[in-house]
Amino acid sequence: MASQDQLSLVGYCGLYCGLCAERNRIPKQAKMLQQSLQEEGYDNWYEYVPRFKETYPTFRQFLQQLAESDCTCRTDGGPPECRMRNCAQKKSVKVCPKCKEYPCTLIEDHATHYPTVIQDGKRMQKIGVEKWVKEQEERAKRGVVYADIRYPWR
Repeated sequence: MASQDQLSLVGYCGLYCGLCAERNRIPKQAKMLQQSLQEEGYDNWYEYVPRFKETYPTFRQFLQQLAESDCTCRTDGGPPECRMRNCAQKKSVKVCPKCKEYPCTLIEDHATHYPTVIQDGKRMQKIGVEKWVKEQEERAKRGVVYADIRYPWR
């Protein structure tokens, strides 16, 4: 049985949150950009450049929000109308690969954008959540993010 802690970074759909660019790559890049801007003096210099005077403070605030991003689909992340989350909660399953109907049409539709989700879900079924999470952590350490392999939404 998977603990809630093990599932804290696993979306209901079976995606690993640590492989999400919003959680893994974007905050790192935002922090690097903040540091570069600070080193170059933008935090003070912008006031003297008319085209930056009004927009830079808002941009700096947005960049800070990106740097602190810590989204999780289990709590406040993802779209509120997420059909997979709603279905999993209705069926009282902690994660879709634990559902007897996996992979369902909702997951198959999701796989049109996240091509690894079904195979990853089957891997989770085979080795268990604990081992699967460790494998995903290793992927994340190597810098893998779903954005690298995701198909566009358009």
